[in-house]
Amino acid sequence: MRWIVRLIAFLVVLAGAGWAALNVSPKPVVWAINWLFDRGAARASQALEKHLPAGVETLPAERYRDGEPGLSFELHRPARPTAGLPVVVWIHGGAFVSGRKEDVANYARVVANQGYAVASVDYTLAPDATYPTQARQVDAAIAHLVRHAERLGIDPQRVLLAGDSAGAQIAAQLATAVTVPAHARQLDLEPALAPTQLRGTLLFCGVYDFAALNYDGVLGTFLRSVAWALFGARDFRRHPGFDIASVQRHVTKDFPPTFISAGNGDPLLLQSRALAERLQALGVPVETLFFAADLAPPLAHEYQFDLDRPEGVVARDRMFEFLAARLK
Repeated sequence: MRWIVRLIAFLVVLAGAGWAALNVSPKPVVWAINWLFDRGAARASQALEKHLPAGVETLPAERYRDGEPGLSFELHRPARPTAGLPVVVWIHGGAFVSGRKEDVANYARVVANQGYAVASVDYTLAPDATYPTQARQVDAAIAHLVRHAERLGIDPQRVLLAGDSAGAQIAAQLATAVTVPAHARQLDLEPALAPTQLRGTLLFCGVYDFAALNYDGVLGTFLRSVAWALFGARDFRRHPGFDIASVQRHVTKDFPPTFISAGNGDPLLLQSRALAERLQALGVPVETLFFAADLAPPLAHEYQFDLDRPEGVVARDRMFEFLAARLK
């Protein structure tokens, strides 16, 4: 929870120094979020270095849209790959306003060592791009992977969508678009995958119902600024995308088998629990990993990246079991 305390303190100082700016644009708070999240991501990535396997290679970053150099992905795979590797598309987090594919590169290498190709994808951050641009871009990256499957050594019939935080929302959004044609039309995209190609989703610490968030609570300034940046409107609740982005309201029984987890100290924990309950009620195969409320020290947002804690190791091992079952 230390990052939350630091973020609140930073926002209080920022609000006191520039109240007018916070009421004209979300960018001052977005800048603060970027600064804090980038530092946290760098520490998490560095801590993973001692856990890196030796037998994984990373291909050079590959652009998936011509003329847009910021839109690329990295593919991590076993150094001596067999043909037709199952592929995990990992979408990074960062509250939609920060983050990059490199943030999850070390964790992707840990996953790739199990015999998968793991594509970590960049997308344009808000407010430079507003909803649903990010989902459309990641779908374009998946289409590129499918088109170049033979060259990249992947099996386009065995694809799994994975994500953390904001990336989990994007992964769930695309899985819904793949399985619900009406939802794809709402997003104005033609999914790159057919339902038979999408073998599952892996969702860590995401947000799945924007209307259920407390925009007046202790994280109110943070959440309002992120929503303003993402939807491009200060009155974001009136934006049509506000409901469309709440994927929990649009999933059906055809949603793919899913693994969902969040830490007991994560402010978004209730979001993960609610999505899991909704999918289970629909009859979707769901595996969950949640922890006792009194677990101490509490597991913060993105706990799964900390392989120095036993709970992070449990999440890794449960994830490996899920991937093996879904991508066999």
